[in-house]
Amino acid sequence: MKVYPIFLVGLADRRCIVIGGGEEAQRKVEGLLECEAAVIVISVAITQQLSAWNAQGRITWVKRDYRPGDLHDAFMVIATGTQRNTSDRIWQEATAEGALINVVDDVPHCNFIAGAVARQGPLTIAISTSGCAPALAVRLRERFEREFGPEYKVLLELLAGLREPLATRYPD
Repeated sequence: MKVYPIFLVGLADRRCIVIGGGEEAQRKVEGLLECEAAVIVISVAITQQLSAWNAQGRITWVKRDYRPGDLHDAFMVIATGTQRNTSDRIWQEATAEGALINVVDDVPHCNFIAGAVARQGPLTIAISTSGCAPALAVRLRERFEREFGPEYKVLLELLAGLREPLATRYPD
C-alpha cells in the first residue's frame, strides 16, 4: 500500500469523534486535544485520563456504544477496539458523512492512517511503515524521541521569532 503523508491543520473546534475508551483511544484523544479539536468520545467505559478530561470539559463523553447517527457532521472519526460488524457500520456512516475515518488496525476501513509521531514543540516527526510493521514505527519513534530532545522545541521557538524579520530583510 502506498501512502501520501500529510499534516492536518485547522483542527481547532472541528468535530472529531473517537469511538472506544481504552489506552489507544486516550492516545488519539491526546493528539486531537493538542490541536484544539472538539472531541467526542463514545464508549461505555473510559480510562481515568479520559474521565479527567471529561470532568474538565475538554472532551464530551457519550457513555454508551456507537449508534448510527453518531457521526453526523463529523470532520474526523477514529474507531478503536471495534468489532468487525461495527467497523463496517462506522465506515459506511463516516464515508456517507464525508468524514476522515481511521479504524485502528483495519486498513480497509480507513481513508487515512496515522503513523507513529514524535513531538518537541513545533517539531513533528511522523513515521509510517504503510501498515507493514507498526511495531517498527513505534521503535523508530522512540529512537527519534531520544535523539531530538527538548532543545529542538527551544530552537524552533527562537527560529519562529526570527523567520519574518529575516524574510523581510532577505526576501530570496
